[in-house]
Order: sequence, then structure tokens, then C-alpha cells
Amino acid sequence: MLKKICDCVYNYEMSEIKDLVNAALEEGIPAKDILQDGFMKAMELVGESFNEGDFFVPEMLMAAKTMAEGLEVIKPLLIDDTGEAISQGKVVIGTVQGDQHDIGKNIVAMFIEGAGYDVFDLGIDVPPKAFVEKAKEVDADYVCISAMLTTTMKQMQVIVDLLKSEGLFGKVKPMVGGAPVTEKFAGDMDASYAFDAASAVIKLKELAV
Repeated sequence: MLKKICDCVYNYEMSEIKDLVNAALEEGIPAKDILQDGFMKAMELVGESFNEGDFFVPEMLMAAKTMAEGLEVIKPLLIDDTGEAISQGKVVIGTVQGDQHDIGKNIVAMFIEGAGYDVFDLGIDVPPKAFVEKAKEVDADYVCISAMLTTTMKQMQVIVDLLKSEGLFGKVKPMVGGAPVTEKFAGDMDASYAFDAASAVIKLKELAV
């Protein structure tokens, strides 16, 4: 059943995912297993296919949307022994000020949410202070910053500098990504770097250690 769920997400069969997830729950399969061995396994395969050139942005987006549909079913069931919702951490995400691109950011947000993180999506054209204020408001663990234009990349540095000046840097870990962004660019501003949605999830897990 978990393989069927994985295949359903990978093949972005959106009309079937909720029925499969409900059937798995009726069989007694725990929600956390559906998340880890169904959804996340599928996202790993999607990431591999993207890196190998077999998947492109539209396929990644459809797979992520399929996972999001299934996630709606199990999210209320993802609780620990105390009855509290299970969360890997809180993530504020957005596209920097002056940049209207959101497809890549949306895919990353869905991947991260599917991995069990609480995601607070600020949208596009987000002023630097808004990232920091939201991080304070929700007690965020991570701030994920997207830019798709070379002219807006400098906004990333402003956000990281604000985190430092507000005494949040370290507690709140910044991660940047987008077409013109490089690992060196990220390192120079003391931020982590993710090439794509799948690597963003991997990087967040690494940062938690």
C-alpha cells in the first residue's frame, strides 16, 4: 500500500491519492509511515528524476500538489504520544522584494510541508523586515529565501544581516535558493544553500543536527 501511495505521488495521480491514503489508514497503517515511506519516498524519487533530467518543473509541481492533497488527510493524525502535533520545525519562506516569481518557491514550500515542517509562506515581493518579523511571530527555526533575478539577490544579504542585528541568527537558520543563486554566494552571506526542493528538505534536516 505504501508503494502504491509512493507511485501515485510520483506519477501525480491527484484524483486517486486521497482514496489510497484513506485505504491505508483503514488497514491500520500509521499516518507517520504514510508520510515517511509514501510521500517522502516519492519526493526523493521526484528529486532524483529532476536532477537526471527526466522530470522538469511542471512534473515536480504536479507531484508536490498530489502530495499536498494526501497530506490533508493525514495531517490531523500526525500527533505524538502527548496529543501534540508532530513538527520537524517552523519554516518561514518567501520570494524577496522586487521579485514576482513563485513557482519554484511554491514547490519548495510543498516539499518542506510534506516532510513534516510547519510552513509560513509570505508569498512574493516580500520586504526584508517581513521575513524577520514573521520569524519572531511564529518562533521560526528556519527562514527560506528565494530569488530568481540577479537584481534581487542582494535582498538576501539584507535579510541575513537583519537576522544578525535582531539577535536571531543561529537560532533562526537562513537558507537561500533560486536560479541565479550559488553555493558560494550563500556561503559568503553565512546562509545555507539548496539547489532544488528535494535538496532543501535534506538541508533542513542537516541543519537540525
